[in-house]
Amino acid sequence: MTSVSPTAIVTDPVLIFFIVLVIILLAPLLLNKIKIPHIIGMIVAGVIVGPYGIGLLARDASFQIFGQVGILYLMFLAGIEIDMYHLKKNLKKGMTFGTYTFLIPMILGTVTSYYFLHLDWLTSILLASMYASHTLVAYPIISRFGLTKSPTVIITIAGTIVTVLGALIVLAVCVGIHNDGEFNASEVLMLLLRLVIYSIAVIYLFPRITRWFFKNYSDSVMQFIFVLAMVFLASCTAGLIGLESVLGAFFAGIVMNRYIPNMSPLMNRIEFVGNAIFIPYFLIGVGMLINVKVIFAGWNTLYVAIMMSVVATLCKWLAAWVTQLTYHMSALDRKMIFGLSNAQAAATLAAVMIGYNLGIFDESILNGTIVMILVTCTISSIVTERAATRMKMEQLENAENNTDTSSDRSLNTMIAVANPLTVPGLVELAVLLRNPYSKGGHLYAAHVRSDNSAGSKAMGRNSLDLAIQTGASVDTEILPIERYDLNFVTGLINTVEERDISNVIIGMHRKATVIDSFFGSKIERLLESTHKMVVITRCFIPVSTITRIVVSVPDKAQYEIGFKRWVMAIANLTQQLGCRVIFCCNPEVKPYIRGVLHSEKYEIRSEFRDVEEWDDFVLLANRILDDDLFIVVNARRASVSFNPSMEELPGFLQKYFSRNNLIVLYPEQFGESTITVSAYNPLGGDVVSKGELWVRLAHYWRQLIQLRKRFTHRKRINKIDI
Repeated sequence: MTSVSPTAIVTDPVLIFFIVLVIILLAPLLLNKIKIPHIIGMIVAGVIVGPYGIGLLARDASFQIFGQVGILYLMFLAGIEIDMYHLKKNLKKGMTFGTYTFLIPMILGTVTSYYFLHLDWLTSILLASMYASHTLVAYPIISRFGLTKSPTVIITIAGTIVTVLGALIVLAVCVGIHNDGEFNASEVLMLLLRLVIYSIAVIYLFPRITRWFFKNYSDSVMQFIFVLAMVFLASCTAGLIGLESVLGAFFAGIVMNRYIPNMSPLMNRIEFVGNAIFIPYFLIGVGMLINVKVIFAGWNTLYVAIMMSVVATLCKWLAAWVTQLTYHMSALDRKMIFGLSNAQAAATLAAVMIGYNLGIFDESILNGTIVMILVTCTISSIVTERAATRMKMEQLENAENNTDTSSDRSLNTMIAVANPLTVPGLVELAVLLRNPYSKGGHLYAAHVRSDNSAGSKAMGRNSLDLAIQTGASVDTEILPIERYDLNFVTGLINTVEERDISNVIIGMHRKATVIDSFFGSKIERLLESTHKMVVITRCFIPVSTITRIVVSVPDKAQYEIGFKRWVMAIANLTQQLGCRVIFCCNPEVKPYIRGVLHSEKYEIRSEFRDVEEWDDFVLLANRILDDDLFIVVNARRASVSFNPSMEELPGFLQKYFSRNNLIVLYPEQFGESTITVSAYNPLGGDVVSKGELWVRLAHYWRQLIQLRKRFTHRKRINKIDI
């Protein structure tokens, strides 16, 4: 490889950063018009402005630092955005693909290097390990299309770790043989031992430290800095023990995945900084390494470059093809796997520099590697862009065909905000309860006041502004509603009717006096005045640190009108948090919950525990931990799923669950509300039709029968283990 020009035209740091920002800005704008992935544009721009182009910029320490940070950030995003449920589900396929994409390049690359490039066996094996490893250069394309949770993408990411580890071991063996003249098994065993110890330490320590920090510090900037510090700690530690630093970054993303929901302000900041600064810097830095002139330096260099590019691309295509045949995947899946796994960059460059410095590789291999990086990154970006476009179109077509679910997911939600201190938590919960792919429906934040004092107005506007800011941090529009009405309940009810609200989310009342009720008079009147779904929440810790969700479901809950909606809301919450949900319910309700999860294609970790009596959840008090979220699905009086034991719910919650994270959920019941609200009686009342009256009388008769059974035969829930 020819030497780098000692000087550059531009040396002023401010001007250098400006030029880089212009490249990051213009590359997508210009190349999108000619249907070329902007990733290629950044690499090509790096070639042009770099030391091997016009020499406008030098690849100085800033590009080396930001470039290294960029590749670590890229692997961290791959780990933190991965769906853990699908990772466990597709882990076997990922390991299989990783084996294919490692062995096929090792075998084919070694043979072609020995017979066509006329290298010795040691050099051929080391060169083949470069073919085996790959870098997820095209991952930003996947992220932009929202396909990071696709099973095909997860399979490729899992395979990437396998092949990078394999290439690392081969590199260590080859370097050991070159230095010592013989194979040293003890070094390989020590490397594997360090890997095991490192993995155990990260898995044990990182989640506990992260959970503790997020519980005690809610400042968004501090959380962001903490996450970056943990990522680079894992990367630095991996490098110190002889592993690739990219493995440490990916591993940190995997173990911290659980505490950074996809629809959260922290995730939004992490993705923004990476995609806007660090990853483009890495791509431009890769372009600066490429010297196109080496292609014309001589026939031997051109021959080596062509041979390396063809073999590297062919091996990755064969690995994707064999994986497709093994698991009967589609041609589109094969293209996605091939596109993501074809690019050679960071690991390949590190291996060739080590081999070149040790004298294992000559200058023709070094120059051929640079050309191979340009060719494979270009092919990877184009193939991935086309495959991602088709895959996204298929997802949208399937979503449009499912008209029933789309209508259910376009419902309006209202958050009742009063105290600025509780607004961020309520908005975050509301966002997590919604389906992230919902096309319709609005999210409102409502503040109701009954006086026009300056303090009340300031409190309301501050709460609404904070709700809007919190929603904007996760790219969610919050529509503010500031209302003056007779009282809090009247204002909410009128807003529900005027804006066609389907779900109401409100913070749980904190008892002010001894005689005060658990829910408070406002919430109790709200429940009496509307039949819409009401979610009453009280969380002592951030929602992102929840480890389990335990749901208590009453008998006959499947007959309520809002049954499907609340199951979907809990499924959305579980999916976003990546935790498991345990439904404690009657065996008759279980198949209906499973049916909703299956029909709506929620792939979450769900478990069921049989409960014969609704109030048996009291015995779970000692088994629900501080990091759990306990959800009680309740029912309004005279609804189908109501039973007399529910009258004792406030006392149960106050006595046994006063220190637990709690949500009390009232599903939509009785169909369309027939409540009237007047100035004389602002609280309204229940008005039922004759048909509903007969249904309720029949229900009361069934309740009397159940009460009789309850006194004669009562099986407690001691056998339940959650």
